[in-house]
Amino acid sequence: MSVECFVTGGTGFIGQHLVAHLSAQGHTVRVLMRRPERLAELREHVANLGGNAARVFAVAGDLQRSKLGLSMADRALLRQASIVFHLGVQFTWGLTLQQSRAVNVEGARQVALLAAEQKSRLVTVGGYMLKNHQHLRTIGIDPQRAQLTDWPAVYRKVGGYEASKLEAHFATLQVMSAQGGEVTVVHPATVCGHSRTGHILESQPLATLIRNLAQGKLAAVPGTPEHWLPLVTVDYLVELLAACAFDDAMVGQELLALDERTPNLRELLAQMAQPLGVKPPRHHLSLRLMKWLLRLPPIARFLNTSVEALDFIQTQRFDTAALELFANRHGIAKPDIREALQLTAVFVNAQYRGEGTGRGTPAGPAGSPRPA
Repeated sequence: MSVECFVTGGTGFIGQHLVAHLSAQGHTVRVLMRRPERLAELREHVANLGGNAARVFAVAGDLQRSKLGLSMADRALLRQASIVFHLGVQFTWGLTLQQSRAVNVEGARQVALLAAEQKSRLVTVGGYMLKNHQHLRTIGIDPQRAQLTDWPAVYRKVGGYEASKLEAHFATLQVMSAQGGEVTVVHPATVCGHSRTGHILESQPLATLIRNLAQGKLAAVPGTPEHWLPLVTVDYLVELLAACAFDDAMVGQELLALDERTPNLRELLAQMAQPLGVKPPRHHLSLRLMKWLLRLPPIARFLNTSVEALDFIQTQRFDTAALELFANRHGIAKPDIREALQLTAVFVNAQYRGEGTGRGTPAGPAGSPRPA
């Protein structure tokens, strides 16, 4: 059965793949766009990813504006949307509290209010750090009493991007609870490229890691042999998001989208180094020392890394039993993460060298790390 869907962040990495998946399934997809004149470009990307471009439409709006800046006509049109997917986010390191809150927190509230008002089911993306309760308590968040959080203190500890994502999660739940809306939250790990093509946008953290590896900027493995960077392939994530949207049992639920078979960081780097033809780092460097070094601007620029990025490298392991049950129930097969890593490395290297799948492919300007 075809339904109407409204997607924020549809021009980003996960968004492009989600729009392609939904449209290929026959659904009508309306995408919030600050520049709706770039719809043709988005449709081209969607078609390249296997979607049905004719079922994709632009809605002029902006996450930073009140009521998303929607016209009365578009608000009336969006009332037909059975499902609202909120993926829009301002992603970059070094955001101030004001910058990150303007889009990531206030934008999330506006989307939640819209979904609740028009009685659409809201499917939103959180992050796997929200399932690490020890980490949350360490930075000053009690998940059971999030309303008591000293958010400026959290922003100082983990940076604008991650803090705003955490705050947005709890703000969304508060809005939907107060308004009686239906919400499902999917918490993805760091997103890897497509498991069959390696497709990834150049703004993604994993793509940056691959470029640093190819350029010889990783002389040591951050952390210890127990540290890892949990991953999920973009195609597996998108299938999970879509399945959640059409599963009534997922209303009011949260799902962790994380591949527990992700190797430790040293092995992860080795997997990506192989197709690049470079030697991976073998020795470890403590995260504490690396964070200290990255506070020196010349070193941070040379390594092309931010202190904020290191917080996602951890030793915490996660319970994925609920994910396995959900995926099995919906017949969603989990890709081989090691093969996906190698394909992603090949894809990023081809982009970096300007070969084959270069900047004119779906990794082009529609994938700006700004909200849709």
